[in-house]
Amino acid sequence: MKAVGYNTPGAIDREDALIDFEMEKPTPTGHDLLVRVQAVSVNPVDYKIRQGRPPEGDTPAVLGWDAVGEVVAVGDQATAFQPGDQVWYAGAINRPGTNSEYHLVDERIVGYAPTSVPAAEAAALPLTTLTAHEMLFDRLRVTDPVPGAAPAVLIIGGAGGVGSITIQLLRALTDLTIIATASRPETRAWVKELGAHHVIDHTRPLPAQIEALGIGAPGFVFSTNHSEQYAAQIAELIAPQGRFGLIDDPASLDVVPFKVKAVSIHWELMFTRSLFTTADIARQGEILNEVAALLDMGRIKSTATDTLGVINAANIKRAHTILESGKAKGKLVLEGF
Repeated sequence: MKAVGYNTPGAIDREDALIDFEMEKPTPTGHDLLVRVQAVSVNPVDYKIRQGRPPEGDTPAVLGWDAVGEVVAVGDQATAFQPGDQVWYAGAINRPGTNSEYHLVDERIVGYAPTSVPAAEAAALPLTTLTAHEMLFDRLRVTDPVPGAAPAVLIIGGAGGVGSITIQLLRALTDLTIIATASRPETRAWVKELGAHHVIDHTRPLPAQIEALGIGAPGFVFSTNHSEQYAAQIAELIAPQGRFGLIDDPASLDVVPFKVKAVSIHWELMFTRSLFTTADIARQGEILNEVAALLDMGRIKSTATDTLGVINAANIKRAHTILESGKAKGKLVLEGF
């Protein structure tokens, strides 16, 4: 089967940064499904791993974790899906990725794909949706008010893949005021279109802009990128006893300023449930089914903003280059082989 991978970690501008190659089609066992991949999207985790993690063994490492596809075979312990089912999922970081014609995935982290949108549009959502949903409802517990705080969430990096679906989930599932950061005219317009009540500029001091809104100190702050640059400002603007969440990987993070306000800090990794086969691993499949229903009811929309063509090394290299530039809006998707 066709696949895209790499043999040597490093920069994307090398000719062999990603390569097309052939590999053997896997066979499902246990809880696994064998999925014929129809569409994928590209996430920052893809290029971060490509930059620094060598392949295991002699086979190129396959990236990609978002996928929409058709179940073609099931393992002997798989009971939730049958061949022919259309599914979507974000996979597991410790297993080969979805940039291949066929892919193995544990059925417990899989949901039924939405029926109202094409596969490429659906492929934009699983990883970022699980990240956003887990952060909002498992980590920050945004439905549990912070005493005395403004019922508001500040999203730093509102126009990216995670920020884009976070805004929509908040609008669909809560009554909280949504403040998103964006700096360019096109990204400011994008986050407003998705449902942000207020947009502020992350290139300017945040506390003064929050104060100018006149709504009070937000109880929740969700930082999607460059958290080390904003930590001191977040500590200043967040309400006492507020909750701060982040998903990026700063080289260091000074949390001392948060002590005086008794702010709790939450780090989200949507791969944790699959990495450790947690007791609630099946919750990811449940979340994906809930979100598919929201999409099919028209309460949220796909965050796909550009389809880069078929799934091959050249097109995935383009996607990595765009993501590494830090200028991406929404999600980049690819479809077919």
